[in-house]
Amino acid sequence: QVQLVESGGGLVQAGGSLRLSCAASRGTFSSYVLGWFRQAPGTEREFVAAIGTSGGRTFYADSVKGRFTISRDNAKNTVYLQMNSLLPEDTAVYYCAACFRFSGPRRNQYEYDYWGQGTQVTVSS
Repeated sequence: QVQLVESGGGLVQAGGSLRLSCAASRGTFSSYVLGWFRQAPGTEREFVAAIGTSGGRTFYADSVKGRFTISRDNAKNTVYLQMNSLLPEDTAVYYCAACFRFSGPRRNQYEYDYWGQGTQVTVSS
């Protein structure tokens, strides 16, 4: 069973930056597709970004493209989400997730097998 622990959330002003980290324990980290999702109050959880096992392929939601960057360090068993030019509408709980059934990045949350507990990101206007 893979355990995922997110960190790096917090309160930031609009236009600011945050970097989220998600550390994995157990399992073969380099064989997992990794994704970031978010959920704002009263909304469905939505896809943010995903990265394939090699780190060479990434997908982004249109709403974050050009502002957010997903990356992974397989030696540290960690996936990152660098968030720049943050907007109030980016406010949400951010979750990382791992998928072991594919090698390319996935947008569908139901294809992910393991989830972290989430970290709150709040962007003030």
